[in-house]
Amino acid sequence: MRPTMRTTRPLPNRSTQAIEPVGQLAELVEAFGLDTVMLAAVDPQGRLKGKEYDASVLLERLASGGLRPEMCGYVLGTDLGMTPQATGEFSWESGFGDISLVPDLDRARVIPWEPCTAVVFASPVDGDRPHPLAPATVLDAQLDLLEGLGFEVRVGIETEFVVYEGTDATPAAGWRGLRPVTWDNRDYALDRPGAAAGFSRSLKQALAGAGLPVEAVKLESAPGQVEVTFPYGPVLEACEQHVLFKHAARAVAEQLGLAATFMAAPAAGVGSGMHLHLSLWRDGDPLLASAEDEHALSALGEWAVAGLLEVLPATVPMWAPYVNSYKRLGGPFAPSRFAWGRDNRSCAVRIVGHGRGLHLEVRLPGADANPYLAIAAAVAAVRHGITGELKLGEPVTGDASWDEDLPAVPRHPLYGIEAFEESRVVASLLGGPVVAHLASLAHLEVDHHAARVTDADLARGFAQA
Repeated sequence: MRPTMRTTRPLPNRSTQAIEPVGQLAELVEAFGLDTVMLAAVDPQGRLKGKEYDASVLLERLASGGLRPEMCGYVLGTDLGMTPQATGEFSWESGFGDISLVPDLDRARVIPWEPCTAVVFASPVDGDRPHPLAPATVLDAQLDLLEGLGFEVRVGIETEFVVYEGTDATPAAGWRGLRPVTWDNRDYALDRPGAAAGFSRSLKQALAGAGLPVEAVKLESAPGQVEVTFPYGPVLEACEQHVLFKHAARAVAEQLGLAATFMAAPAAGVGSGMHLHLSLWRDGDPLLASAEDEHALSALGEWAVAGLLEVLPATVPMWAPYVNSYKRLGGPFAPSRFAWGRDNRSCAVRIVGHGRGLHLEVRLPGADANPYLAIAAAVAAVRHGITGELKLGEPVTGDASWDEDLPAVPRHPLYGIEAFEESRVVASLLGGPVVAHLASLAHLEVDHHAARVTDADLARGFAQA
C-alpha cells in the first residue's frame, strides 16, 4: 500500500455544502436500502459518539443547507463513565453548551454490523475551526508540524482484546463469572474452538463489508485473547479504522452471544496491548533504515527513537488513560522499562524489519488507549527527537525489565499524570490547553476509583487489617 502524502483536510464549506458528497451518500443509501445514518465524532476515550438520523431526512437537510448538527460539548470533556469535568469549557461553568459538527460526507461507509446503517465521521468545531481539544485535531496538529519538516508518517495498528461467553445478566453481575472463548494458551494456534473461530470469521466479514479488510487475525496467549492487525497506511485513516473496528467487535460479539473487552488488564495476569507500527517517509521513500546497513537505523531513525524514549515517559495519560491501564504495564509482554532494542519485545520501542520495511513498534499503549492521542504523543516525540537531533543510547539485547539503570514505566497513574503536567517539553510540543485538558480527564479517572471499595480490598484486608 503506497498512500499519497497526507494533507490537512479542510472543513466542508457550510454555505456550499457539497452536492457531490451528498450525492455519494445518497447513492449509498439507495444502493443498500439504508434507513439510518450515524453521524459520529470521536470522544477522548476513542469511542464513537453522536446521533442516529433518518437517512432521507439527513440527506434532504444537508442538500438544502438546513442542518447544522450539534451535540453537547461535554462529550469532549468526560471520563470513561461520562462524568463531566468540574470546571472549564466542558462543565456547568460554561452551561454545558453545544458544539457543532461538520460531517465529512465523502467518507461515508456502510457498516454491516448495524442493520441498514451507514456511518459518517464528523469534526467537532469551534466557530469555523476544528475544535482544538478534539482528539483528531490534536493528532492533526502534530502531523502538520512533522509534515512541515518534510516527513510523512505511516502507521499500522495491531490490537489485542479478550472475548468471553456472555449472557444478558453479565452487566448486572458486574461482569463476573465470564468464561473466555478459549481456556488455555492458544498463541498462534489454528485449531480454534468453535466460538473463537465463528467470532473471527464473523468479525472479518463485517469489517470487509465496511471496506475495512484486516491483514491478519490470530489467537493470543491469554485465555480468550485475540489479536487483529490492519494494513499499513495513512495515520488518520488508520485511526478511523481502529475505532470502527472496536465498534464492530463489540457488536459482532453481542450478536453471537459473546462479550468483547478492550480493557488493558481484564483479569489478573492478562494484558491486552495496542502496538503502534510507525515509519517515516518522504516522496514515497522510507527513511528509517541506514543506507549502509538495511538492518540498522539511519541517523534520522536514531533521532526518532531517542525522541520517543525522552517524551513518552512524560505523556503517559495519552497512552495509558485509566487506572486499569497501569495493571498491564510490567506484565506479560508489556514493557516495564523505557528502552529500545532490535526485535526485542521486552522494550518499549522495538525495531522491526529491514530495508524499506524497517519501522518502529511502540509497545506501550494498551488496547484501551485512544489511537488518536497515543499516536499524537508518538508523533510529537519523533518530531522532538528530529529537531533536537537527540543522541540515542545503546540498544538492549536481553530482558529490559532486569536492567535497573533504565527508567521504569510508572505503575501508578498519579506518577504519570504528574510527569505529564510538569513537563515543559510536553507543554511546548502539545500546547498548554491540550495538556491541561487531558490531565483533567486523567484526574477524573483516578478520582472515580479513590473512594470505591473493590473485591481486591476485601480479599486482602477484610480478615487481616
